[in-house]
Amino acid sequence: MKKKYLALVLAACMTASLAACGSTAADTSAPAATTEEAADTAAAESTEAADTAAATGEHGPSSEAAPAWEDYDARIAAIRSETDLVKREALMHEAEDELMNTWAVVPLYYYNDSYLQKTDVENIYSNLFGFKYFGFAKTPTNTLDLQIASEPDKLDPALNSTVDGACLAILNFSGLFAYDENGQLVPELADSYEMSEDGMTYTFTMKDGLKWSDGEALDANDVLYSWNRLADENTAADYSYLCSVFATKDDGTLDIEASEDGKTFTAHLNAPCAYFLDLCAFPAFYPVPQQAVEAADGADTNPGAWALEAGFVGSGPFVLTEWKHNESMTYEPNPNYWAADKVSLTKINFMLSSDDTAIYNAFQDGSLQFADTIPTDMMATVKDTPEYHKIPTLGTYYCGFNVNSELFAGKTVEEAAAMREAFTLLIDRQYIVDAIAQANQEVANTFIPTGMSDGNGGEFRANDDAYTYPDEENVGYFNPTDMEGNTEKAIELLKSAGYEFDESGMLSANTPINMTYLTNDSEGNVKIGEAIQQDFAMIGINVTVETREWSVFLNERKDGQFDFAREGWLADYNDPINMLEMWETTSGNNDMQFGR
Repeated sequence: MKKKYLALVLAACMTASLAACGSTAADTSAPAATTEEAADTAAAESTEAADTAAATGEHGPSSEAAPAWEDYDARIAAIRSETDLVKREALMHEAEDELMNTWAVVPLYYYNDSYLQKTDVENIYSNLFGFKYFGFAKTPTNTLDLQIASEPDKLDPALNSTVDGACLAILNFSGLFAYDENGQLVPELADSYEMSEDGMTYTFTMKDGLKWSDGEALDANDVLYSWNRLADENTAADYSYLCSVFATKDDGTLDIEASEDGKTFTAHLNAPCAYFLDLCAFPAFYPVPQQAVEAADGADTNPGAWALEAGFVGSGPFVLTEWKHNESMTYEPNPNYWAADKVSLTKINFMLSSDDTAIYNAFQDGSLQFADTIPTDMMATVKDTPEYHKIPTLGTYYCGFNVNSELFAGKTVEEAAAMREAFTLLIDRQYIVDAIAQANQEVANTFIPTGMSDGNGGEFRANDDAYTYPDEENVGYFNPTDMEGNTEKAIELLKSAGYEFDESGMLSANTPINMTYLTNDSEGNVKIGEAIQQDFAMIGINVTVETREWSVFLNERKDGQFDFAREGWLADYNDPINMLEMWETTSGNNDMQFGR
């Protein structure tokens, strides 16, 4: 929720993009596949796709240096179908090993969420996945002025892939389930649900009298339409791959159904899914109004055309009544919200900005009551004040290499991986945490973060009898604190990839390395890029830091228009598969371009 990840300064909460696009669900007209069968099938499909790409020339400029990805895709398919939790965990460790051994994904630290909130503001809450709930906040004036990011990329919940967009979706829409102030799942549009004994079928009973903000009835048929829309390749939703949990019908649509009276909604899964109710609370699965979606000008070419300006129909506690692009958004209560009596605010005003200093000044002078961005040079000042809040989140701030970048032109797969490993080892993560992020984040040397469940009653990022990380003492793939040893190893790795160094350990002018680092333009993210630039310069590597406005950055990164880029991922639910399936070849969150 690859699947903005938030356009926030790293020093604040540095929440990051969520999101990806889709795998198709298995056909349940045949018996359930075993793990091996699923792996074989996925591998065959991946090989066929690779053969097609080879025949049509659909490869990046340096695809000979990119890692083969058929086995990874097959392993993800096997994880989805595996019902033995011990075997499933083992497969997920294998997937993370394969991902990390490409050295294209470069974890820097595990997230904390830091923000500023006035002491007279109450009942704003969040969860481990970076979602913030503003709809039930209480203030002395019954208005709330806040900042969470700059101009949002997309407000259609099915198309959004950012944390700030998710926070806005939560304000504007409702799901079958939601998270309460304690981070627990509770029914929202659903009144209750039943799960079959085998865990493969969920039946939801909808609340009575549900309405859209325009007064039209909202029922199970809206859920049916919206979930099939999310899965439809024509919608081009980054998160469509989440629909892989469902069985499918003969016509390829999801095996879901609504009763004739719209009172009940039933979903059939292709395997038991422990996090299915979490999906029901995830914004991509929020119902959207079919009539409004399909009647919008430009809907044929832009599925999100209906939600590009204020006034669109929703189902949440608030509706967007005014949108001054790149400046502000105003939300007012939705009188047709099912729990409208719990809303006390009369207006919520969002400041749209990535100017950390301006945001901080607005908070200091009282223009803002909540700020999700804190300037790096003010962190030490605010950390001991009652307005400063730090809460745990489940995610990883990282950066990554486009495996098809010209940076790796002429290299073998092994040489390109050695280059990326060298670059990974050169980054001083502790400096980034201490001098830039400044919220006591834990430096990272695995992609899946500390605290994430293994899906079998334990923590995934831990050594145990079944699995030991390669760097046993530091529980990861390398020691992020041994900068002297890491630098020496990095030079040797680059030598193995054909680069020359002089006696002082500086890269020879005969074999230069030049690359760009792409980031959005908020202060903390730019400073991290500059820190990496300095780390690489220590041995003569030239890095140019390029900044983009948030929405431009998101699209360039998604399209693979970069060498090296800033990334971040806050989990959408507490299971490692969420951070592994985003790297499938077909995923909309596969920014590193694996398999392409």
